[in-house]
Amino acid sequence: MTAPTIERIEVRRIDVPLARAWAADVRAVSVLEVVLHDSDGGVGRGFSWTPSIGASAVAALLRDDIARFAVGRPAEPGPLWQAAWEHLHEAGGAGITTIALAGLDLALWDLAGRRADRPVADLLGRRAPGQPVYGSGVNLHYSQEELIEQAWRWTARGLTAAKIKVGRPDLAEDVDRVAAVREVLGPDRALMVDANQRWDLRRAIAAAEALRPFGLTWLEEPLRADDTAGYVALRCEAGIPIAQGENAHTIHRFRDLIDAGAVDVVQPNIVRVGGITPFLAIAALADQRGVEVAPHLLPELSAQLAVTRDRPTWVEDVEGARFDELDVLAAPTGLRVAHGLAVPGSRPGLGIAFA
Repeated sequence: MTAPTIERIEVRRIDVPLARAWAADVRAVSVLEVVLHDSDGGVGRGFSWTPSIGASAVAALLRDDIARFAVGRPAEPGPLWQAAWEHLHEAGGAGITTIALAGLDLALWDLAGRRADRPVADLLGRRAPGQPVYGSGVNLHYSQEELIEQAWRWTARGLTAAKIKVGRPDLAEDVDRVAAVREVLGPDRALMVDANQRWDLRRAIAAAEALRPFGLTWLEEPLRADDTAGYVALRCEAGIPIAQGENAHTIHRFRDLIDAGAVDVVQPNIVRVGGITPFLAIAALADQRGVEVAPHLLPELSAQLAVTRDRPTWVEDVEGARFDELDVLAAPTGLRVAHGLAVPGSRPGLGIAFA
């Protein structure tokens, strides 16, 4: 029986105000909804996503080059991805290219799940009912009092882990803020910190030494994401597990980081790496090398892939940034956070439909 082919692709940009601004110049995120129609009348819904930069370029790449390449090809997830990536490589192998490819890949996986009347998690093989979730926030600009209030909200929700931002101009402020949050969380909850690439190597080593007493689960993106040599040197000195990967876009970059000994935890963002197909390959590589995987952001999507893994996999839940909290969904995804676990919904496909 001949597989249905891709008949057309529609792209819609949705600009979504954030419930809690991430910075003075980051008050909204852009979602690029991708609706894929196949020759049998099937419909798959995917999306690309960008916090502040590049939404127009992503939309243009989807409407023009990706649509022209994909139409007429089999409407099946997986095999099409590599060919599409190679076709688009003249425009760059990562960044906008992979972010745009995610819209196509996610739509194809959603279509496959809808055809089978099963959630994508079940299509891939669900191995756990839920995975551990940590509260997160873009909170470096919060006062210490606001940060402490946020930490109390996480504990009131029953979360067993939290992550805060560091990178204030004065390292002593970071130490005070981490100490205050550790006091709220107590000794038994996990605490992660994220510097968002704010430091050079000298400052990162100093910060790691100052923060080591707080029993951190990881120190995230202390250096520029492309400074592999710096990460190798820092990991030798830090005494804290090093996490990064939200700004790595291909399996080749993840392989370089892992094989160089630059990272303890990789954090692929499912959209930035190009969708579910490349995420699965990156996660398999990390498993082979004994490196932890913790997908970045997008819990409605990340939780679905996390439960297909046979080992604990952290799911990030940024306060005020879930799609349901941003009021952009046509219907709830069914994602639940209970008893410290993220439990994905049971709707067919991705279960994510934008209003």
